[in-house]
Amino acid sequence: MILNILTQIYPWIKACHIMSVIAWMAGMFYLPRLYVYHCETQSGSIESERFKIMERRLLKQIINPAMIATWIFGVLLVLTPGIIDWTTGWWWIKFISVLAMSGFHGALSAWRRDFLEDRNQKSQRFYRISNEIPTILMIVIVIMVVVRP
Repeated sequence: MILNILTQIYPWIKACHIMSVIAWMAGMFYLPRLYVYHCETQSGSIESERFKIMERRLLKQIINPAMIATWIFGVLLVLTPGIIDWTTGWWWIKFISVLAMSGFHGALSAWRRDFLEDRNQKSQRFYRISNEIPTILMIVIVIMVVVRP
């Protein structure tokens, strides 16, 4: 019964999954950039406090809900009969990459706490480099899903 429903609403689940991923990725690209700019501010300054608010809102109101929705719709897609061939390698590479993206999400949360408590020790360069991680993971994920090598 439930599997039949998933098959019938598959295009809607897929559309919601894609929208969730777009929102999640937008935040994952932007938050490390905010950290780069936050590094330039003096702890306790008005600018630093403004960045703390921006970072909290981005994480709590956009990135976290988008990641949760991405996972929910992704699991529903995986549960839809006939969608995944569990013997192919692309699926596992994609899955590991999504786990890595989720881990990076966790790192962004931890770094936000460091800024919130005025104990950030990382440099602008660190955040500039880390800003590339979601891009690399996104490239791998999209290639695995579309090309399925």
